[in-house]
Amino acid sequence: MQKPDLLHTTVEHYDIKKVNVVPVIEMMEKTAFQARNLARGAKIVDEMVADKDCGIILTLAGSLISAGQKNIILDMMRSNMIDAIVSTGANIVDQDFFEALGFRHYQGTPFSSDNDLRERHIDRIYDTFIDEDELRVCDEIICKIANALEPRPYSSRAFIHEIGKYLDQNFRSADSIVLEAYRRGIPIFVPAFSDCSAGFGLVFHQVSRQQAGEPYVTIDSVADFRELTQIKIESGVTGLIMLGGGVPKNFVQDIVVSAEFLGYDVDMHRYAVQLTVADERDGALSGSTLKEANSWGKVDLAKEQMVFGEITVTLPLIAGYAYHKGSWKARKTRQFNEIFNAPSSLKASGYAEMTAK
Repeated sequence: MQKPDLLHTTVEHYDIKKVNVVPVIEMMEKTAFQARNLARGAKIVDEMVADKDCGIILTLAGSLISAGQKNIILDMMRSNMIDAIVSTGANIVDQDFFEALGFRHYQGTPFSSDNDLRERHIDRIYDTFIDEDELRVCDEIICKIANALEPRPYSSRAFIHEIGKYLDQNFRSADSIVLEAYRRGIPIFVPAFSDCSAGFGLVFHQVSRQQAGEPYVTIDSVADFRELTQIKIESGVTGLIMLGGGVPKNFVQDIVVSAEFLGYDVDMHRYAVQLTVADERDGALSGSTLKEANSWGKVDLAKEQMVFGEITVTLPLIAGYAYHKGSWKARKTRQFNEIFNAPSSLKASGYAEMTAK
């Protein structure tokens, strides 16, 4: 089979607006096991959306955009249900930005010969295919964006803002999380930014600048942590919707401790819902329960729920419930990106007291 024979059926994205799942969730609430957990998780998400004091942070891990989840996230952003995003680089660059450039993900099969796929420049994510040659274009544009910037350190949020600006200037009609965030003032953080296609583009940028004896762009992960901590301090009340685990999950939970370390009296995350297939038995972060996070002073126990199930099944139900309940219609926009356009007012009294001792 030739490349066009394999890359022919595109992955289509969910549209939660088409089907009102509220009655389904209400039936699930009266059952047991993960159906009841899912119903409780959906209700907690709706509660955090209805809480006018609550800033909502979405985390993304795993291959979600390639699996047809992009429009769900876009609908949540457009319905003012999301105020900040913390993600893996793959979702934001390899998948969302990649599709914004006009490329697509394709339905495939896990039973293909991976050697044959490699020879045809096709990358596989379980049962989806990606054109490697198109992905290289994505890497090259990341390098191009970096080349156009002042050579200095950037938080991943600041660099992704520049990616959004590039899309706004060149791909204005794209359905893109990065573009939507740029237009709505929603910050996107990717703490492990080089662990994706962006890394290849930035490596090429830095090496070519080094060879020319010129300064270059760097990504400052500490700035990510500081800026996300600022969001926690500014927002006060916060809620988490966590899709998968990994670095985004830990990063967003840690900002409570970070704010306290700086001397701020902040509350734990008031609401938290995690959708995952990982479990807690191996002690790894992705499956660690939100109750465990309470022992670290990160998550309040009153409104937390683990939902154990594959995200392409659970997210459309939970997001669809929150959308059709309509609590978002009375919610104000926050535009947290504006925080970083003003001089920082962060204090570090806790650190000062520690060093004084």
